[in-house]
Amino acid sequence: MLWPVGMDIDGFIEVRPWVIWPDLPSEIEWETAVHLDCLYATRDYDAFGCLFGVMNYAGFRPIAGERGLPADAAERTRRAFNDLRSESGHDGLSPTWIGWDEIQQIDWSEPADHADTRLHRYEQDDAGQWVFKDKAAWSREAFEALGVAAPAPGEPLQAWPDGSIWTMGNVQYRAERLTRGDVIPQDGDWRPVWELMDVLGRLHGTANCRLVVWFNR
Repeated sequence: MLWPVGMDIDGFIEVRPWVIWPDLPSEIEWETAVHLDCLYATRDYDAFGCLFGVMNYAGFRPIAGERGLPADAAERTRRAFNDLRSESGHDGLSPTWIGWDEIQQIDWSEPADHADTRLHRYEQDDAGQWVFKDKAAWSREAFEALGVAAPAPGEPLQAWPDGSIWTMGNVQYRAERLTRGDVIPQDGDWRPVWELMDVLGRLHGTANCRLVVWFNR
């Protein structure tokens, strides 16, 4: 599958405050805690695919894909999503959500279902070592190394057998399968999000903290 170029994530961390207190009403509405932009402002397609199945070139089984906007979404969250829908003229791309309790259960060593559909390009340094440089969904040089015709725009990308290697001089292309921990490392860009959700989860209960997101061009 090919996705539109330039996909960004937006959304909010939500919380149901103090539900764990025994003397509060049993029905407490979700509230927005913080705009995701305050903690995470990176365009990372591998993370989007790993968590939500969006821009999933790496072939992960999404943890929380296509769930839609929660029926009980906080008022500010719903208003922001509806404003985007009105301004853009579409319904918003892939709204979904994931709970902090779910995130805590993720097996970060779990590999993707297949090798990344983007070939990983390495270059040989002066010491003869292969050094990773980049990866791309469409590369004429990579297709030439494979000896295949470049696919037409909109044509699905092929997942090559994991571990395959093609070498052209001092450039090498590899079909590699990633793990969840490869694309969302413990000390990476998502760390501030997880840290805040951890604090909110400890205060209000892990099941009462969630991340609600959607995507846009």
